[in-house]
Amino acid sequence: MLEVSINDSERLVKVAHALSTHTRVNIIKLLLNKPNLNILEIAEKLDIPVSTAANNVKVLEEAELIVTELQPATRGAMKVCSRNFDDVRLILNPSAYDPNTSKVVEIEMPIGHFNNFDIVPTCGMANASCMVFQEDDPVNFYLPESRTAELIWFRKGWIEYRFPKKLPAGAQIYTLEFSLELCSEAPNYNNDWPSEITVWVNEVEVGSWISPGDFGDHRGKLNPSWWYDNSTQHGLLKSWSIDLTKSMVDKEKCSDHSLHDLRLGEKPYITLRIGIKPDAKHQGGINLFGRGFGDYAQGIIMRMEYN
Repeated sequence: MLEVSINDSERLVKVAHALSTHTRVNIIKLLLNKPNLNILEIAEKLDIPVSTAANNVKVLEEAELIVTELQPATRGAMKVCSRNFDDVRLILNPSAYDPNTSKVVEIEMPIGHFNNFDIVPTCGMANASCMVFQEDDPVNFYLPESRTAELIWFRKGWIEYRFPKKLPAGAQIYTLEFSLELCSEAPNYNNDWPSEITVWVNEVEVGSWISPGDFGDHRGKLNPSWWYDNSTQHGLLKSWSIDLTKSMVDKEKCSDHSLHDLRLGEKPYITLRIGIKPDAKHQGGINLFGRGFGDYAQGIIMRMEYN
């Protein structure tokens, strides 16, 4: 389902315009029963000129109500069309969403269960018993033992997780949130060591937060007894969230990217990437805490609110 809010007036007008003629509605109806039609076939079935079909397909494509793909033809290539959504919801009163009728799915991901990374030393991992491997060799992140990690650190680069999108049939997400404990990465620790940490969801840059330091002012409440007193101890619990109109860090707007930009319907999972951008002003690294380290007994939690 495509959800368009009145708060995104430009997109609302574009979608409404695309649905404002019988010809374009008929194209969408035609693609319901006969997907993957080219423009010549659409023109023939609707008994309209090819130029008219092409112009209306362009309007529907710009509104993202249909998608097109160039495929080889006898002469050159042909544009093949298919529907992008089964339903469209125009949200004219966003405040009408009643939280009492909403439902929530939460999935907690252990921090060692990453699926991809691209990091630069210093880097390392620790679990409840010991250092997982010798520090500062990123190739060790491929070792099976990395899945036991409860503390991960690196100076530059990123680490990525895939969360299953497990929802009831027909459910529509209206808020997506990730919460995690993290801080900067300094030698030993340094409470005054800023780092600009960025989060991407489905490859869309949601927003950045500047961590003030790599914290060692008190021993982490969950840290195992073997962990060193002169090293990183804890982070701060931060949240990145995306709704129908914007993205936020700790409920403060950080960008105009909305759930629509994430294209959640394309894959059965949601990708979360945490990293330091190459052009970040403060490249102070990342410490990421799991259940066994820091002050908060959690891994990375994804929360989906849906109707």
